[in-house]
Amino acid sequence: MEKLRHTLVGLFAAIGLTAGGGSSDLLEPSLAQAKQEGTMLMAAQTPAVYDFTLNDIDGKPVSLNQFRGKVLLLVNTASFCGNTPQYTDLEKMYEQYRRKGFEILAFPANNFGQQEPGTNTEIKTFCYTKYSLSFPLFSKISVKGADKHPLYRYLTEQSPFPGEVE
Repeated sequence: MEKLRHTLVGLFAAIGLTAGGGSSDLLEPSLAQAKQEGTMLMAAQTPAVYDFTLNDIDGKPVSLNQFRGKVLLLVNTASFCGNTPQYTDLEKMYEQYRRKGFEILAFPANNFGQQEPGTNTEIKTFCYTKYSLSFPLFSKISVKGADKHPLYRYLTEQSPFPGEVE
């Protein structure tokens, strides 16, 4: 999680937001002010991201267009990996900054050592029961390989920030 925080601090600093020593001042001034100044992350401005519609964890279609104008953190997740406790820190970050225009979109994936073998119902039960998530959780997708979801194909191959998910 410290690596993620460090990355976010760098990204926010690059767009003119301060990133002091504590997590409480990570996003000051507010994202609303940053939007007014026209300093949003390139990834959040890329229209192609908003062209995708994916199913939420309940199988209902969600257009990413509804997140236009917000800072987005798209994260692949798994219930049975060493990084699973990241849900706790992600939830804290989301609670702290969502009112300032920050959204976390979680995409369960089973591409790494079969660490997300469950069904969407099992994933939902695990995430909401054990971690009390409030950020959007989507249906399980593939984030790498021949069956990579088109969103992740765009993110890893065509976005301003290409590179495979590790």
